[in-house]
Amino acid sequence: MRKEVEEWWKQAKRDLITAENCKNSKDYYACAFFCQQSVEKGLKAMYIAKKRMSPGTTHSLIYLATEIDMPSRFYIFLRQLTPEFVTTRVPGCGLWNAL
Repeated sequence: MRKEVEEWWKQAKRDLITAENCKNSKDYYACAFFCQQSVEKGLKAMYIAKKRMSPGTTHSLIYLATEIDMPSRFYIFLRQLTPEFVTTRVPGCGLWNAL
């Protein structure tokens, strides 16, 4: 495995652990953010492994999934998770309104 792929994959796993910790401490906005980050970094690892190039700075889970030929059955989940990158970081959006 290329070192870059391994680094992205390790960070994806760390973000998933962080998401689980946030869920356990009832920090749900942070849990949603780190779930999105974990999936994004995992997809970027797969993109680099498949394409042998950087995916750039995109945060679009759908774009990354399309580029690696991910089965379409995952797209509903990815569409639901994609907005969490913004709505959990910006006051006045999404989960912030429920706090």
